[in-house]
Amino acid sequence: MDRELALNIVRVTEAAALGCARYLGRGDKEIADQAAVDGMRSMFQTLDINGTVVIGEGEMDEAPMLYIGEKIGSCIDTAPKIDIAVDPLDGTNLVAEGKPNAIAVVAVAPKGCLLHAPDMYMDKIAVGPKAVGVVDINASIEKNIIALSKALNKDIEDITVTMLDRTRHKHLIDGARKIGARIKLFNEGDVAAAIATCFEDSGVDMMVGIGGAPEGVIAATALKCLGGEFQGKLTPMNKDEEVRCGNMGIDDWTKVLYMEDLAKGNDVLFAATGVSDGELLKGVLYYGNNTAKTHSMVTRSKTGTVRFIDTIHKLDKKPKYAYVEK
Repeated sequence: MDRELALNIVRVTEAAALGCARYLGRGDKEIADQAAVDGMRSMFQTLDINGTVVIGEGEMDEAPMLYIGEKIGSCIDTAPKIDIAVDPLDGTNLVAEGKPNAIAVVAVAPKGCLLHAPDMYMDKIAVGPKAVGVVDINASIEKNIIALSKALNKDIEDITVTMLDRTRHKHLIDGARKIGARIKLFNEGDVAAAIATCFEDSGVDMMVGIGGAPEGVIAATALKCLGGEFQGKLTPMNKDEEVRCGNMGIDDWTKVLYMEDLAKGNDVLFAATGVSDGELLKGVLYYGNNTAKTHSMVTRSKTGTVRFIDTIHKLDKKPKYAYVEK
């Protein structure tokens, strides 16, 4: 893929963030999410790509745009054929409630290289570069913490494990507490939590627990670019979801999915823009005179380069994002 595509993908996540950040704390997650979708798709349509959404807002009959299977970009024959996984607003409730760590994210890979993950739950474990090869999603939380502490040369009491604040994670919380590790719970947005494991300054060493499978593919793409490790296992809740796995080409939903299963090859891209302030990315900041600032990151597996990009936007020159009271 052309390396210039990485910067163009940042423009896409910026557009999504600018579209929805106006609704921070306004209590309406549907409007915020739709604004993110509208902004993201409008920018995608300006790119010279032949893209297919493999992870998006839902099936065609569930979402009017950025639906699974939708063709986006110029779609001319000479444009690169790519798979696209999107989450225009990872943290809809976070934005609605005025909470931190909401982000807009996009993952991109050559056609056929991203898993078409069904919309169901996935058990996950994510760690940073120093812990690659030392954790196992099938092992107990205690064993993984011990292995992680050795790999990071940290006392167990200094290891921080993060997970969604859900009752289904009680056994993980109990195990981490029993061994003496620190626990950090979050309410929504496990893509950002998985990425945090790759940055020492985040204070997060491992993410575990059950969350959305589509978000798992996006997180795996990010960690592949950042040099970390991600493992996942689909967890269908009923027979219908088991059948859905088969219909999407996943014959054995019990097997462990490694990064090469989720994001194949050595040329994948990941970009994210902060919507509300988070541990890695600042949220959209508004100045006077219809001006805004975004903070983004983009990374590419082929080079391992990680760029953090601050951008000043003149919104009156982008009529779509000029403020209109609703």
